[in-house]
Amino acid sequence: MTVRGGRLLPVLAWLTLLGGTLVWAAELTDVDLPPPSGRPAAEPAAPAAPGPGVRLPPARRPLPPAAPRRIDVPSLELSAPVVPRPLDASGAPGTPPMDMAGAVGWWQRGPAPGSAGPALLAGHRDTATQAAVFHRLGELRPGDAIDVYRGDGRAARFTVEEVRTLDRDGFDARTAYGPRRPGRAELRLVTCAGAWDEAVRAYTANVVVSAYLTG
Repeated sequence: MTVRGGRLLPVLAWLTLLGGTLVWAAELTDVDLPPPSGRPAAEPAAPAAPGPGVRLPPARRPLPPAAPRRIDVPSLELSAPVVPRPLDASGAPGTPPMDMAGAVGWWQRGPAPGSAGPALLAGHRDTATQAAVFHRLGELRPGDAIDVYRGDGRAARFTVEEVRTLDRDGFDARTAYGPRRPGRAELRLVTCAGAWDEAVRAYTANVVVSAYLTG
């Protein structure tokens, strides 16, 4: 793959539903990517907390499952199609191909956005020549809105509750992608972050945005 840092860090997890219990296992898979194109590396950061006066709204009851079609993030001026993605050959959730770097991938074997459980949406940070769909993902803050338009005609509104940059070393899939509150409809947006590690030819971290259904 001839991209520059366009692939998620190989620390994503796969998820199975077994009697209503989420079972997580981390899959470490390396890909051969050229280094990023001179962009300054993002530094790992502590989880973003709500700003002064920001009160997070109550959670809404989960919706019936329906496939996502589009995601809008007003604070980032982002609007992008969502495409289903299977597990890749390594067993990790796949991002869209690089000729679709403006799209977001939904891990179709996991929960659908708006239904109970943490739905996983992954996107590229950049390509060989330009920023990709999630290049500003780390700018989100608690209280920001995310709208997911679904195949049943409903728009599911999520509210961001946490933004974290997680290092590859010591990565814990359950902490990153597991449910914050059982039975709640949640959303995870994920992309690459950190510095480029030439030794393993991958970024050193992921940005993980956690949100929950509020409207």
